[in-house]
Amino acid sequence: QVLLEESGGGSVQAGDSLRLSCGASQRPYSNSVFGWFRQAPGKEREFVALVRWHGGSAFYADSVKGRFTISRDNPTNILYLQMNDLKPEDTAVYYCAVGSRYERDQRAYDYWGQGTQVTVAS
Repeated sequence: QVLLEESGGGSVQAGDSLRLSCGASQRPYSNSVFGWFRQAPGKEREFVALVRWHGGSAFYADSVKGRFTISRDNPTNILYLQMNDLKPEDTAVYYCAVGSRYERDQRAYDYWGQGTQVTVAS
């Protein structure tokens, strides 16, 4: 079982930046796919971004494309989500997850973190 822990959330103003981190308890398998998802109040959890742990292109939701960047640091087993030009509609609990399929469907992910809150004021 892989344990994931997110950090880096907080309260910011519109236009600010935040970087979320997600630490994994063990070295991911070579075919692992990591994703970021978010859940806003009263809404269903939605896909944000994903990346293969051992290289390859990332994939983003249209709502964050050009503003968010997903990356990973393989030696430390940490996944990041750099969020720039934040908007009030980005307010949500952000989750990282790991699976083995390159898919945006959250059902493809086997392990999830507890989430970190991001609040963007206008």
